[in-house]
Amino acid sequence: MAKITFMGAGSTVFVKNILGDSLLTPALQDSHIALYDIDAKRLRESKKVVDTLNKNMNKGRAKITAHLGVKQRKAALKGANYVVNAIQVGGYEPSTVIDFEIPKKYGLRQTIADTTGIGGIFRALRTIPVMFDFAKDMESVCPDAWMLNYTNPMPTISTAMLRGTNINYVGLCHSVQGCASGLLKGLGMEIPADFQWLVAGINHMSWLLEVTGNGKDLYPEIKKRVRAKLAAARKKNGEKYGDMVRHYMMLNFGYYITESSEHNAEYHPYFIKDKYPELIEEFNIPLDEYPRRCINQIKGWAEQAKTIVGNTKLKHERGHEYGSYIMEAMETDVPTRIGGNVLNTGLIPNLPDTMAVEVPCMVDRNGVQGCYVGRLPEQCAALNRTNVNTHLLTVEALLTGKKEHIYHAAMLDPHTKSELSIDQIRSMCDDLIAAHGKMMPKFK
Repeated sequence: MAKITFMGAGSTVFVKNILGDSLLTPALQDSHIALYDIDAKRLRESKKVVDTLNKNMNKGRAKITAHLGVKQRKAALKGANYVVNAIQVGGYEPSTVIDFEIPKKYGLRQTIADTTGIGGIFRALRTIPVMFDFAKDMESVCPDAWMLNYTNPMPTISTAMLRGTNINYVGLCHSVQGCASGLLKGLGMEIPADFQWLVAGINHMSWLLEVTGNGKDLYPEIKKRVRAKLAAARKKNGEKYGDMVRHYMMLNFGYYITESSEHNAEYHPYFIKDKYPELIEEFNIPLDEYPRRCINQIKGWAEQAKTIVGNTKLKHERGHEYGSYIMEAMETDVPTRIGGNVLNTGLIPNLPDTMAVEVPCMVDRNGVQGCYVGRLPEQCAALNRTNVNTHLLTVEALLTGKKEHIYHAAMLDPHTKSELSIDQIRSMCDDLIAAHGKMMPKFK
């Protein structure tokens, strides 16, 4: 019987997706599922959901326990085989608000702010120390367990966990498996019967290196359709759509990027520019998008909870998240392939070996094994490296405790350095450090 511990179990919808998938997986149906969170109300809601799914779909075969707060964390982790992580340190208030509002005072505008950029840096600085604590507990009470991490900023967290701890770890992001099919569907193209694709790079900036159908390269037709669609949308009264930044990047750099346009708009210095405000409208860039989503989610949860938490007939269909498939492959020794974030042990030679990369991985009883990809097209690797610089310096700040590296990380971020001076960047970082207070470790 496997034990699955879910850290951040107050994320009820995501708990339903990952653990609902697990309860539909024969090799996992007799598992002990331990739910952990620091929010008592949300933990109760999630346990009710998992209990209902276990009863309705699994004849109550799984054992479900709930564990509240730091004092019960080791009990939640003890003997675990798999640790699914989905925490958000600081939540929407106060931390996300701080990440957006202080940079805005300096004229630095963001869309999502959860990966690279100034928001991504400070989310990493307050999240990774908590995850280091998880790792210490895992080393003590479940040293052979695998952490399946879904928390952002994925590239920075993955790099820190793989370099700064001794646990088994893989980072997971659902933008990988939906990338190629989503591109085709958005262009009105049918998914071929023999559909194949290859994605590799760094998380949120991985590249669709190959996309074929029946042995034929689909990129020429994709780019033909994109040119027409994007040209029409960029006109003054053109019909805007959600993928304009990614399409534009593909036409200029040759390859499609895994993560959404609202993310990529702030990963590069080309789009959110005070000097060229017309680009915001032209490329349909949703500034302050993540705070809007948070506000709407908070408002909508009370109503949504009625259809999830209060639904005694609740069921679930197995989805495309990698979590249950990884656990199934390790339990049964029947291999599966995923896209995962692992340390770059020569898998992509033209990216640093100190960085986590997102590559195809094979999974079986031996764990998660990253596959060799080879060199990325040089322009793709170059764009990756502009973001890698910020990730690595953020990790350096955490591993050394030196504040100077926080400044370095911010000064190397493409969007931040294109808008602000060095003095402004240092001052903004000081303001953010002060505002986050005890949510972050102390730096010297």
